[in-house]
Amino acid sequence: MQQAQSLRIYKFGGASVKDAAAIRNLSRIVRAYGGPGPLVVVVSAMGKTTNALEELYQLAHAGQDYAAPLARLGAFHQAVAADLALAADLLTDLLTQLEDRLATLLPADFDRQYDQVVSFGELLATRIVAGALQARWLDCRPLIRTDHTWREGRLDWPTTERLLRAALPAAVLAEGPVVTQGFVGGTASGATTTLGREGSDFTAAILAYCLGAGSVTIWKDVAGLLNADPKIFPDTVRYPEISYQETIEMAYYGASVIHPKTIKPLAVRGIPLLVKSFLEPDAEGTRIHDCRHGLLVPAFIRKTEQCLVSFESKELDFISEENLEVIFGALAQVRLKIRLMQNSAISFSVCTDFSAYRLQRLLELLRGQFTIHYNTGLELYTIKNYDAASIRRLTAGRELLLEQRTRQTFQFVCRGGAG
Repeated sequence: MQQAQSLRIYKFGGASVKDAAAIRNLSRIVRAYGGPGPLVVVVSAMGKTTNALEELYQLAHAGQDYAAPLARLGAFHQAVAADLALAADLLTDLLTQLEDRLATLLPADFDRQYDQVVSFGELLATRIVAGALQARWLDCRPLIRTDHTWREGRLDWPTTERLLRAALPAAVLAEGPVVTQGFVGGTASGATTTLGREGSDFTAAILAYCLGAGSVTIWKDVAGLLNADPKIFPDTVRYPEISYQETIEMAYYGASVIHPKTIKPLAVRGIPLLVKSFLEPDAEGTRIHDCRHGLLVPAFIRKTEQCLVSFESKELDFISEENLEVIFGALAQVRLKIRLMQNSAISFSVCTDFSAYRLQRLLELLRGQFTIHYNTGLELYTIKNYDAASIRRLTAGRELLLEQRTRQTFQFVCRGGAG
């Protein structure tokens, strides 16, 4: 039990493994801060690899030529491996498997086949990182057990815990670092699933919960959990510590530092989450745990590529509970997540992440019953712990299409690129 309590989980995202120099930096961090005691390292796809794989998949699914981008993807990973003086054939089997997957796509099952292809980003990255660390490589797909909800697999917690504990007993963990993939899991039949974009944080929490870790550390390119994205807001403030509850809310509204599902399993078992900078590993960072604090400085969260959809009854009736049940059912069916919603007597509006494919499916389901209007290319802003000054700061010069406030949260939708 003492062994399990000292286990630490480190998670490194795409920016921290974007090239050979970044992976060398990761290795220095693991050597300097990863011991003593057992360590599991969770790694995301390198840099923009997931985006590249999505583009590859779209081309292959549409029956278009993808040979050139596939060759570029393979060459990039091979070059990084060579720069790190790793074996020349380290990635050969994975790249062959990826090529075979793309060549055998079927017209149907878009989301299922997406998972089989896009998951290769994490598989390739972890092979390279494990080689650089001379660490054990662990394929987590047979261990992180999910259902068949493609692109956002729902976890079978008891089975996952049993499988992970069997695969990673104390004796194995004592042998040195273990490197595994974030973002991916698998079904009982052996099909690959993914846990949602940016799901590697969630993987780290799953491992911590199931293995009884003492802490999770997420290594980012920022100083800790900030009140805003420093790429958008130059005067950000770092939270030295923050509660699980406050972090869950910020993640729900779209704060990019933490995946929304990450916090709950850690909170259930009282496992602290540390957010630290891989650029300044000695810096304090942020500690997320069970704590109390006063009113925090306002947090600013922006989500781009949003779509505002409004429904009106074709009979000009009131929007009733029965209407809402139909709308919510259709949104769930096409898997469009509601970021903000508002209703009036004869209309109901939702703000969601934009997906042309999913929006078209929604229109097909509901156009017979409702008059539907929608706007794309929008932005959704959320101010957590707002005050009058913070509202003025974000709304000035912007055309607000929808706004809403609660006691602690102010949200509005506006046209992209304004202000």
